Amino acid sequence: MAKKIKAEKKIKAILTGSLITSNTKEAANLYGKSRFGEIVNGKVQYSLVEAMYLVEAKKMEVYEKSKKISMKKFPEKAHDLDKNIQTKFIVFKDLREKGYLVKTGLKFGAEFRVYEKTKKPGQEHAKWILFPVKGCETMTWHDFSAKNRVAHSTKKKLLIAIVDDESDVIYYEVGWTRP
Repeated sequence: MAKKIKAEKKIKAILTGSLITSNTKEAANLYGKSRFGEIVNGKVQYSLVEAMYLVEAKKMEVYEKSKKISMKKFPEKAHDLDKNIQTKFIVFKDLREKGYLVKTGLKFGAEFRVYEKTKKPGQEHAKWILFPVKGCETMTWHDFSAKNRVAHSTKKKLLIAIVDDESDVIYYEVGWTRP
């Protein structure tokens, strides 16, 4: 007789404004295993891009005012909250699928912090700060220099992720050298 495989229960998350949180056991378990979200006031709080990733992976359902947002509508809702979410999502997904841990980097003046494989926030420091950029966008030398200074001041390497029209990502790592 074949064994029945127990279906994994999805995380139920609540969208309030631009904040996505969950106080479920499933959210706490996933945080413990994979470091999705941040623990804030006893709840797991997710970045928009983390929630998009988990919704696409069918690990999360997001509700707004007790009404479930469909998998099809959630990316539209996310885009309403952040016009650059698609570029960020492509980079986030690419790095997570390669085994890197990606967290928000707003307090560092960047979009993301990226941890080497097997490193965890709170136990180790991120190696890179990351700025995702659409391939069709331009960056001035002033912008580039500012990003590089942020990386240097936070003792991290600068990672620029360029997303092309086919959603492929090219990464450029920038670091300071001494002559």
